[in-house]
Amino acid sequence: MTGLFLGIDVGTSAVKALLVDDDQHVLAEATEPLTTSRPHPLWSEQHPQDWWSAVGRAVLGLRQGSPNGLSAVRALGLSGQMHGAVLLDDGGDVLRPAILWNDGRSHEECRVLEQRVPALATIAGVPAMPGFTAPKLVWLATHEPETFARIGAVLLPKDYVRMRLTGERITDRSDAAGTLWLDQATRAWSDEILRATGLSAAQMPRLVEGSEIGGMLLPEVARAWGLAENVVIAGGGGDAAAGAVGIGAVSDGDAFISLGTSGQYFVTTASYRPYPAAFVHAFCHAVPERWFQMAALLNAASCLAWAAKLLHEDDIDALLGRVEAQYRSAGSLLFLPYLSGERTPHNDPYARGVFFGLDTQTSAETLVQSVLEGVALAFAEAQDCVAAAGTRVERIAAIGGGSRSRLWMRILANALDRPVVLYREGAKGPAFGAARLARLAVTGETVHDVCTIPPVNDVIEPESALVDAYRTAGERFRRLYCAVKAEFRLC
Repeated sequence: MTGLFLGIDVGTSAVKALLVDDDQHVLAEATEPLTTSRPHPLWSEQHPQDWWSAVGRAVLGLRQGSPNGLSAVRALGLSGQMHGAVLLDDGGDVLRPAILWNDGRSHEECRVLEQRVPALATIAGVPAMPGFTAPKLVWLATHEPETFARIGAVLLPKDYVRMRLTGERITDRSDAAGTLWLDQATRAWSDEILRATGLSAAQMPRLVEGSEIGGMLLPEVARAWGLAENVVIAGGGGDAAAGAVGIGAVSDGDAFISLGTSGQYFVTTASYRPYPAAFVHAFCHAVPERWFQMAALLNAASCLAWAAKLLHEDDIDALLGRVEAQYRSAGSLLFLPYLSGERTPHNDPYARGVFFGLDTQTSAETLVQSVLEGVALAFAEAQDCVAAAGTRVERIAAIGGGSRSRLWMRILANALDRPVVLYREGAKGPAFGAARLARLAVTGETVHDVCTIPPVNDVIEPESALVDAYRTAGERFRRLYCAVKAEFRLC
């Protein structure tokens, strides 16, 4: 087998593109930043054209790392931020900016949707929450009825890019799972839930598995990018599922944490196992005959970026170095990391960030340590939710940009009381997983042949004395949210 595979991840803060060879070595990578608009409280939007422009720049940027690589690409895989509502008219034109996963405007519409479909959580794998696509469309029907009436199709972010690549409206089942319109058990669109949002299957993209063919590259795009004209586009996956594919989390019980803009606590399952009571998501995986349970956090590595910007710290690595130099144990300063609301376990779009315990000795380093700890304690709470859903994890991998900080991984291991495994390709998760799905779509190899577990770089073990300290901090963390919850609606 010869040829290269291209993985593209349409994230929230950036588009990342990777070029991967037959031996699964990354030959080149490129990243293009994205910005988010927040025109009103709780709103979060991006324009789909910005994704397409960033994808083009990222792909062309790969030439710097591999000047002749693009012409050898056999297949392209897509990953992307989940839940976004991209609205198209009958001609395929975008009707309005896309409403993103961390948009909280449709909180009341969730209640309406669950009244219309009492079994929604069992069918769709999780109760209605504002981040999901379906409640956004209920909101649009009420608040932007003229736009709603013109909807010819609803796509997810990565699948808008696919449409520009292929001319077709297709999605994979792992990304479709996050719309709330998918019947997770049958892996097909739910006519009942679609009717409850005033839509039909005719307005939905065609479903494929992530490892199947999901279109062919248009000749004009191939010429513009310097690719061959017979390049296959794989089904791909939502960012969480593609990240799992990237680190080989495709067997029952495989688990990892993703520390990107948002965060996920993810466990692969061999069957569909919903547990809506704890707001644990039970969704289709990006590979056939697999599902996953996931606790979703709306705020993860984005909290560190926010804190660094607030403190006018341009060099985050240097900042973390100063924090690590003074780190001894769990700090007394608490940080609730809910800058954009929270999903698991609170389903609270009104929640906001809180520093508690400031005093005259509080320094920039103290603040940043509390930010790292606040995110870690949120993951610990998510782990408890997954355990309540009947799944115990003995050790857990970490991927995403936040996993590059050894200090953060040490804090995480102690907060979870679990060993944290770091893989060689951990920071490249979703884009690398997308490249693997591209390979599966054209080679006929098995999932387990391709989706191997990367070599282990490090294992961070929990430290008994610090585990106790973080257990106490976690109790305070949970009490603090309960104490201030009612005040968030007044923000």
